[in-house]
Amino acid sequence: MEEKMHYSFEELTDIIARLRGEGGCPWDRKQTHESLIPCLRDETEEVVQAIEKQDKENLCEELGDVLLQVLMHSQIAKENGSFTLEDVIDGLSRKMIRRHPHVFGDAKAATPEESLELWKQIKAEEKKEKAKK
Repeated sequence: MEEKMHYSFEELTDIIARLRGEGGCPWDRKQTHESLIPCLRDETEEVVQAIEKQDKENLCEELGDVLLQVLMHSQIAKENGSFTLEDVIDGLSRKMIRRHPHVFGDAKAATPEESLELWKQIKAEEKKEKAKK
């Protein structure tokens, strides 16, 4: 693959699929959701450290590493038929719209505190609904 100036999100997902695919990287192919837990923890902590140090350059790199974890887990799930990256994106989009009725609906929240309270109320309602199922 020829190196480019900028890669798209679609190209990145293709790269991950190739790493996990036949003829891909043996280490990447071996990974499971469980084996990647330490990587996810480490990468998340490195994001926190970059924020605390106000190291914007490193923050960009570390956020990429967290994104890699999301893509790897999504690719593994796709391979075993659980869900796809598109399902993750769709679910997150629906959650953001649902939990922000003050932006996407008629609810009112004039302060950050009111927004957070609304988020918490909606989340609690969602948990109750899930528990009923």
